[in-house]
This record gives sequence, C-alpha cells and structure tokens, in this order.
Amino acid sequence: MPNTQPVAESQAPGDARPPSRVRQLAAASIGNAVEWYDWYAYSFLAVYFADQVFPKGAGNSLVPLLSTFAVFAVGFFMRPIGGLLMGAVADRRGRRAALTVTILMMGAGSLLVALTPTYATTGLLAPVVLVIARLVQGVSVGGEFAASSIFLVESAGPGRRGLFSSFMYVSTTLGQLLASGIGALLAAALTEDQMGRWGWRIAFLVGALLSLIGLWIRRGAQETLDLARDGEPAARPGLFEALRRYPRQSLLICGITAGSTLAYYTWTSYLPTYAQVNAGFDKGDALIVSTLSLAFFALLQPLGGLLSDRVGRKPLLLTFALGFAVTAVPLLHLVTDAFFSLLLVQCAGMVLLTGYTSIAAVVNAELFPARVRAAGIGFPYSLTVALFGGTAPYIGTWFKQAGHADLFPWYVAVLCLVSFVVYLVLPETARKPLER
Repeated sequence: MPNTQPVAESQAPGDARPPSRVRQLAAASIGNAVEWYDWYAYSFLAVYFADQVFPKGAGNSLVPLLSTFAVFAVGFFMRPIGGLLMGAVADRRGRRAALTVTILMMGAGSLLVALTPTYATTGLLAPVVLVIARLVQGVSVGGEFAASSIFLVESAGPGRRGLFSSFMYVSTTLGQLLASGIGALLAAALTEDQMGRWGWRIAFLVGALLSLIGLWIRRGAQETLDLARDGEPAARPGLFEALRRYPRQSLLICGITAGSTLAYYTWTSYLPTYAQVNAGFDKGDALIVSTLSLAFFALLQPLGGLLSDRVGRKPLLLTFALGFAVTAVPLLHLVTDAFFSLLLVQCAGMVLLTGYTSIAAVVNAELFPARVRAAGIGFPYSLTVALFGGTAPYIGTWFKQAGHADLFPWYVAVLCLVSFVVYLVLPETARKPLER
C-alpha cells in the first residue's frame, strides 16, 4: 500500500504530486555529506596550508599550525549563531530555503579557502580571508543540523521517522570519510612540497563543486513545512520565540546533547590522538583504525533507527548513556599501543553511541511543534555541541598536560550520566504523530 502521509509541497498550490521519499532522503543526506566534507577537509589538510597562511613565530615551527586550529575553533563557535539564524530561516521561509542557504554558504566558504592567498604575497590579508571563510562555514554547519535533521524527519513515512533520522549521521560520517579519503589520495599522488604549495587547494575546489551538486539535488526536493494555514500565510515566528515559549524543551535539548556530543567527538575524532598521547600508538595505524571504525559506525545507523521505530526512542538513549557511564573508564583504560586494542575500543564505543546518533534528529524534532522546530533545535543544540563536543580534544589534552590523564574518562562518564538522568524524564514520542 503506498505511503500517503501528507507533506507540504514546494510546488504551486494546485500541484498535488506526492513527494518522493527517496528524493527527499537524498536531498538531506547528500547535501549534509557535502557540508561535512567541506568542514572536515579543513582539519585534515591544515598541516599542509598552515605555513602558507600564517607566519612562523620566532623559533617555533608550531605557530602556523596552532593558528590554523585556532581559526577552526572560531568556526566551531559560530555554530550556535548559525543554528539560530538558519533555524529562523527554516521556520519562516521553509526547510528547503534554509537547506539551499546552508549549502551555498558552505560551498562559498570552501571556495574562499581554496583561493586564500599566501602570507608571503599579501601579508595579513591571507589569515583574514581564511577567518572569514571559516566564519561563513561555521554559520552554515550550525544551521545544517537543524534544517537537515527536521527535513529528514518531516519527510518520513508513518513508522519510519527513526529510520530517516539515522541518515543524518550516515551522511555526516560519509562526508568525514570522503574528506580523509581525498586528502589521503592527494597526499599519495603529490609530493609534500606540491601539497604544501598548491595541492591542498584541490580538495577545497572539489568541495565547492560538490556543493553545487548538492544544491541541484536540494532544489528538486519538496517543502515539508506548511507555510499557510487555512489558505492564509502563517504568522512568522520571532527569532527567540522558541526559547521564550518552550524553555523546558530548550533545556532538554541541552541535556540530551551534552553527554552524547562529548562521547561522539571523543570516539570519532579524539580517540586516535588520545591513543597516540597516552599509549604511544602509531599515527599511521591510528588513521587506519579511525577509518575502519567510522565505516562500521555508518553501517550501524539505519539499524538503530529501525530499532527505535519498533521499541521506542528511550530504550536506545538509556542504553547509550548508561553504557558509556559504566564503560567509558574501563574502555579508555584498555587502549594500548596494539592495533586491535584501539580498534576494539573504538568499535565498542560506536555500538553504544549508535543508541544516540541514529535517533538524535528525531528525538529533537519530536520535542517542538513545526512552527518553531528548526530554531528551537538549532540554537541550544549547536551551543551545547560547541561547549562540550568542540572542547573534548582540548580538555583531554589539558588533563594529560596537567598530569591527570586518568580524569578524562571520568569526565566522559559523568557527563553521560547527566544525560542518562535527562533521558529518564523524556516523554516517549515514537508512537505519537509528529506535530505539524
């Protein structure tokens, strides 16, 4: 029997064509993968272009690289602003409008990075251009989660919101893998000197081109927000209306996200570095382990989404949070310089993490009515990610430098326990219709 759940159309009022679920899924997923390719390409290739954009400090060759990662952090803290602004666009102008803006901004930022002049030729203009590019990309990626995640959830058929939600992190992981793969391919095909002079720019030009492809796919998608009520244009929500009218839901978003984002960035981004710093793990082997575990992680997501549609959201969330609260310390203590120790720890964490990531989009979306759903999710989610997820590598390294490396696993465990308490009070929404 065909799926006939109503979805608002982006076509003329007389066009009654039902939306293609596959096209809707592709519009969100492919565009999101492109967004994250552009975002992660910066961190993978920073080591090659740092010397080109920033001057070296007196006798310190690490100054350019540190400056480059400082710019990366600046982009990270633009995400809450992007979540608020692009969320407002999604709630006022429609989800498709916001998705169009975010991918255009990410592509423009990627192109600007590719065209960033060198410090040797333009002086201070070089780092200024790079900062502007990352500010634009920070706003873009901050708005992408809110717009793309609710677009996925609102496009899903009955009983399939969890499954559609899972493709948020499938596409995020694919974007990350694509960025590392293209970076590795360029590094293998070019000499280190060629990579440093011009090779790194190719990856960002590819990102700009991929953004155009993603834009084309998204332009063919259909709107999921009903922009009219009873034949009249719907009143546009205020910029801070979601925070003002739904403070409890906004705080719940923060509690839902705090432990999960710390666990996510620890296991998907920081764990290889943690193994190198604390166990002397080989850098090349760490990259292989990271790639294998990320591919495994992507395959797990649809399974988690499907399971949540059958048993509910809360069992998965509670399993994730309690699992990490109990096992984060012993798992991180199992990391040694042996290849399979890190692979086992990373994959075990990915299994637990799937209890959150596969349904993050739908859990957040089911808390808010459609009118303020994007802005209601975008700002508190992005702010919490910036505070806890974005700082995970820094805090882990700081604990090591302070001589208390053993405290970082406890930090992960305690924050996951906080999220566990939040999950206990969450209402179960899997069987309820999504409020339009």
